[in-house]
Amino acid sequence: MKLLAGNSNRALAEAVASHLDLPLTRAQVKRFADNEVWVTIDENVRGEDVFILQSTNYPANDNLMELLVCIDALKRASAKRITAVMPYFGYARQDRKTGGRTPISAKLVANLIERAGADRVLTMDLHSGQIQGFFDIPTDNLLSAPLLAADIKENYEKPSDIMIVSPDVGGVVRALAVASRLNAELAIVDKRRSGPGKSEVANVIGDVAGRRCILFDDMIDGGGTLCNAAQALVDGGALEVSAYVTHGVMSGAAVERVNNSVLKELVMTDSIPAPERAGDGGKIRYVSCDKLLGEAIRRIANEESVSKLFD
Repeated sequence: MKLLAGNSNRALAEAVASHLDLPLTRAQVKRFADNEVWVTIDENVRGEDVFILQSTNYPANDNLMELLVCIDALKRASAKRITAVMPYFGYARQDRKTGGRTPISAKLVANLIERAGADRVLTMDLHSGQIQGFFDIPTDNLLSAPLLAADIKENYEKPSDIMIVSPDVGGVVRALAVASRLNAELAIVDKRRSGPGKSEVANVIGDVAGRRCILFDDMIDGGGTLCNAAQALVDGGALEVSAYVTHGVMSGAAVERVNNSVLKELVMTDSIPAPERAGDGGKIRYVSCDKLLGEAIRRIANEESVSKLFD
């Protein structure tokens, strides 16, 4: 087994390698002067089971192209099996036609990865589960719920007294997975979108008065959805509001928006590297998913069940 890292999240790749007690494969993933991707694998991978760890976060197109070129390099170097390990799967929000003459970009990305030569895909908390069906190769979608639920138990007294809140109707199943692990109640924020990347809170479904609330979602981009939902919960009588999110995209002024909001704290996994401003003594905290990814990789390499991780 070999583990190859792209440039999207080097720190996470090194942490996964440490968990597996495995050195990262020697390789050069660089750019030509005109910014074209150039890859050289500096050790023999013939007949090897190779895992490429590369999220397709910002800059999404550059990181995706790195992944595709790495897959092609490994394929031409006669690797036995190539697994694309994508902790964060970019373009996942474009998983359906939203109007006339619009693309389904998530399907296009799946086609590109498959056509480049990947034999299987390992990802975490896809924006929508049906994206697994966009691939015609084995695809494992890891769940962050056990990892984040364990952090809640560790950092909050009486976790059963907490109310888990889904920031929109589409995330109810995801929030319910955490609520059931904590034996906690569930509430829903009914969200209305006024346009792409914009959201307005309509109302809260559930009695949150006097409760400690934790919002749970798969990603935070601009931060408007979570911050508006937190304000709605406080207006509804919640004692405090925190948020747990799998993927911290954190584009634009998201860090400042979170730090200036009513949120007590925002906890995210390190599937995407932290923005530079995130560590400036604000409300943002990170939980590493290196052990989850490392164990999944080990199980795939040993032909063991991955779903057993969540039993």
